Amino acid sequence: MRMLDLALSGDPDAAHGMYPVAPDAREEEVRAQIRRPAFSRVADLRVRYLPYGELQASREAIMRFGRGLHPIEALARDLS
Repeated sequence: MRMLDLALSGDPDAAHGMYPVAPDAREEEVRAQIRRPAFSRVADLRVRYLPYGELQASREAIMRFGRGLHPIEALARDLS
């Protein structure tokens, strides 16, 4: 619901590039929620999903070598 609030806030850049993070097993639930009509504006904001497992497995490397959002972008999954 917070992403929906941001999408409807009037600031077109407020939620661009957001990453919902959820347990790996809930990926389909995240996708289903984003497809709901109430979230149609959120889907246009380049929102990408980050599974906990991917973050946990890559945490040390991101902390040691990561710069900017490049490591996160590499792990994130499209929701479209």
